[in-house]
Formats: sequence, structure tokens, C-alpha cells
Amino acid sequence: MEKSINSQFAICEIENKSLSLSMKAHNGMRPQDIAVLLKILGMPDNWQNKHLAETLFISNSEISESLNRSIRGKLLSPDKRMVFEKALYEFIVYGLKHVFPTEPGRLIKGIPTAHSAPVLADYFVFDNAYVWPDPKGTKTGFAVEPLYPNQPLAALADKELYAKLALVDAIRVGRVREREKAAELLKISFERENASEYHQTQSR
Repeated sequence: MEKSINSQFAICEIENKSLSLSMKAHNGMRPQDIAVLLKILGMPDNWQNKHLAETLFISNSEISESLNRSIRGKLLSPDKRMVFEKALYEFIVYGLKHVFPTEPGRLIKGIPTAHSAPVLADYFVFDNAYVWPDPKGTKTGFAVEPLYPNQPLAALADKELYAKLALVDAIRVGRVREREKAAELLKISFERENASEYHQTQSR
């Protein structure tokens, strides 16, 4: 009888530990997860975690955790090969500014983002620029907090990623017309990458 009770206690302890780990695992998305998913969209199918880490300036362990969060959030396939673009697009356009809100801060030197970035420069003219704070930046504007600290480095090394992240910022901090144009351009970007991926698959 005592052995049976001890066994039951042991089973309960294991179940509680599993529940605790499960609850810890489901702790929501983090801002850098958006950058990781946007980066994957522009990469060949045979990308590796190591390459993601190197090009995004994020540690390997953080990349692994980010991918797992995106899988649980139904933004990435379980095999980590396919970003669910429709879900990601809807999350960025309708949810991002509520989940990861930010407001332009003090004037500082940095890298242009949102309506001030090249991707939107032909559509809007503003006296006030928005920038990611960066000592190497050449533009003075109101600071917009990037999704993660090393985002400016990753953006400067990848023009396509830079454009997407700037569009994301326009959706986060822009007015209605900037948000609408940014959403339109982001959708076009996703469609263009879909078409490119389709043609690559057909040519194999």
C-alpha cells in the first residue's frame, strides 16, 4: 500500500514538473521573433540556425527559442521550413502595435526607419525623421526602439530585411496613411517572395 502511494506521489511530481515546463514554454512571442521570421522569408530553403544567428546578430540559443515560440504561435511550421505568411502578415498589421507598442522618443543620430526609410521615401515627405538609435547613423531624428538591440546591424547587412523592418515600424508608429501604405508594401513583398520560392521549386 505504501509503495503504491509513493508511486502515485512520484507520478504526480513528474506531471507537475511537465506542467510547469509547459507553462514556462508558452510565455508568448517576443519582439525579435518578428525579425527572425522576416529574415527566414528571404533565405533559401537550406538555411541553418547558425546562419540566422550570424546574420541577425542573435545567439544560437536565442534563435532556437525564437523558432520554438513561433511554432507554438502557429507562425512557423513544425519542421521550421515554412513561415505561415498570412498569419505573420495579420499579426504584424493588426496586432503588433498592441503587443509590442512603442512611441518615438528623443532626437538622436541613427538609421532611418518607418516613413523615413528608403522603402517609403517616395511616398511621404516629413520634416521629422524617425531613426533607430545608432552611433554610426548619419540621420538625426526621433528615436524608435528597434525590435531587438542588434537589429540595426542586421538591417544594414540585408537591404530586403531593412525594408521589411522599416515597414513594420511604420505600422507600429505611423499614422493611418503610413500604416496603410506600409501594409500594402509588406503584402507585395510577401507575394514576391512566394512567387520566387514557387519558381525555384518548379525548376528543381
